[in-house]
Amino acid sequence: MADVYAIITHKDGVADDTALELAAAAKKIDAGAAVTAIVTGSGADVEKVADAMAASYSHVLKFNLEALAHPNAEVIRKLLVDILPTEAIVLVPHDTFGMDLAPGLSIKLDAAFVADVVDIEGMDGSDLTLVRQEYSGMVSTRVTADMTRGAVINLRPGSFAPDESRSAGGSVVDKSGDAGDLKAKRNFMAVVEAEVGDVDITKSDVLVSVGRGIEDEENLEIAQELADAMGAVVSCSRPVVDAKWLEKSRQVGTSGQTVKPKVYLACGISGSFQHMGGIKGSPFIVAINKNVKAPIFQVADVGIEADVLDFLPELTEAIEEL
Repeated sequence: MADVYAIITHKDGVADDTALELAAAAKKIDAGAAVTAIVTGSGADVEKVADAMAASYSHVLKFNLEALAHPNAEVIRKLLVDILPTEAIVLVPHDTFGMDLAPGLSIKLDAAFVADVVDIEGMDGSDLTLVRQEYSGMVSTRVTADMTRGAVINLRPGSFAPDESRSAGGSVVDKSGDAGDLKAKRNFMAVVEAEVGDVDITKSDVLVSVGRGIEDEENLEIAQELADAMGAVVSCSRPVVDAKWLEKSRQVGTSGQTVKPKVYLACGISGSFQHMGGIKGSPFIVAINKNVKAPIFQVADVGIEADVLDFLPELTEAIEEL
C-alpha cells in the first residue's frame, strides 16, 4: 500500500479547489491508501483549512509557523524533505506554485517526477501508469513511472472530479515542532494585486470567452452581443490580450485571472492547460471550435464543431427569441 501525500494550497482560510481533486487522484493510485494532507501556513487560516481537510483525508499534518506565512517553494521544499518518508508519493497541483515546488522536491527526495498529469491508470507492481498531454493537448501519452523510490507528481487542475464525499473522518496532527531550519535565500517581499479593469470577470456567473478563433478585433462585437443577450461578461485567452484587443484584466488563465463561473462559453479557444488552469469550480463548459481535435473538447460538457464567426450570431438570435 502506497504512502500518498497531498500538498494543500489555500488562501484566506479556504482550501483551493485542487484539494479535493488530489483526494480523488490518490484513490486512483491506491483505493485503499490512507492519504495524508499537508497544510502549511501561519495563523488562524491554517487551523481552519486543516480542520476542513480532515473530512476528506485520513490524516492531516499541520505546520503553523511564521516562516510559512507566504507560499515559498524553497522553504516548503526544505520542510517536506525533512518530514516525508522514503518512497512517498507526493501529489502537487500543476499550478504556478506547484511547478516551482515539485521538480526540485523530486531531486531532493531522489524520486521519480511526472509533470502535468491529466489521468492516472493505476499501479502494476511498482509501476504507476499516468497520462499526460503533448503538443498543446493534441496527443495523450502514457508514462510508466517506477515507484520504487517514490514519486512527485504534478496534477493538472480540473482534470480529476473532486472527491465531494467528505467522509474520511481524519485526524489533524500539529507537526510544527518537527520543522527544521526553514531559512531561505529567497524571501517574500510583497503581494502585487492584479489590475482591475472596467469589468471584474471573477465576479461573473456566466462568461463568454474568446480566443484566437475570433480572428480580428472587429469581431469582438459578435461576442459582446452574445454576452449581452445572456447577461454575461466577455473574457478571453492570452492571444487576444497579446494582440491588444482586450485588456489583461479580462484574460483567463494561469498568467491572467482565476475565475469560478457557473457557465463558461469557450469560443475559438484551444484549451491549453495554461488557460484551463484559470477556471475553477467545475463550471458547465460549452466549447465552440472548428478544430474538432482541440483539447477544449476533452473537458467540455457540450462541444460544438463550428466557426465561431458563423455560430455566435445564430446563438445570439436564438437566445433573443427566447
